[in-house]
Amino acid sequence: MTIYLRADRAVFRFSGPDAHKLLNDVVTGHIPAGDSDIAAWWALLSPQGKILTEGLAGWAQDALWLDVHQSVADDFFRRMKMYRLRAQVVIDDLRETHRVGFATEAQAGTISHADRLGPARLGWRVIAPVETIGGWVADDAAYRAARIAAGMAEQGADFPANDAFAHDIGLDILDGIDFAKGCYVGQEVVSRMKHRGTARRRPVIVSGIDAPAGTSVIAGGREAGTIGQVVDGRAVAILRLDRITDPAAVTVDSKPVTVALPDWAPYAFGETVPEEE
Repeated sequence: MTIYLRADRAVFRFSGPDAHKLLNDVVTGHIPAGDSDIAAWWALLSPQGKILTEGLAGWAQDALWLDVHQSVADDFFRRMKMYRLRAQVVIDDLRETHRVGFATEAQAGTISHADRLGPARLGWRVIAPVETIGGWVADDAAYRAARIAAGMAEQGADFPANDAFAHDIGLDILDGIDFAKGCYVGQEVVSRMKHRGTARRRPVIVSGIDAPAGTSVIAGGREAGTIGQVVDGRAVAILRLDRITDPAAVTVDSKPVTVALPDWAPYAFGETVPEEE
């Protein structure tokens, strides 16, 4: 079975008796506590609720294995060492020794976790030592196409650090936030947005694009957001839903495009939300 190398991902391993507690107390998601073939989605937020890092976490070999985008890896490593304090946790930076891949099935001889559950599942995240990946396909176009088709926004490809709120990328809808656990960094902002219903921006699939990532999406003469990474004329854009009152009249670079909601989306175009107090 083919494994596609995701060269823009960085791997970190958290081990030790306090590893689970540290992560569960700091990031948004429900972190796996034992053997499981599921990788949970999570984000590390700023105190203001903006996403600093997002990725997947899976348990294997008595440790938690996380992958993040290379652009935020240094900052994530620094922050987690700061949050560690005196906790009994070893944080290993595996950027030089391990690689992340994408596959449609679990792969023997690797650390394989299903890429989250539910309608937005994207196959399997695979982690393996560098010396074992000789047979992997270097181009990860298959992953990028699957991600965009599912309407999943991803840091690095679709938005930078400290730009989007957790609700903007659907973390609240797709189990990337554990609303039942106690406090974590940025929890107050997440909780307020949930209970007041003030999420304005959401992921939207845009098709028929002939423009680069970062180009504005125009609806009703106003910018609704920008497109993310473009693959075969499609991209995920984090858009203001209230500005898309006519989905048939949306343009990118002055050219008409098609906008569609992900299959998992419980929101709608033209949706308005109350003003924050």
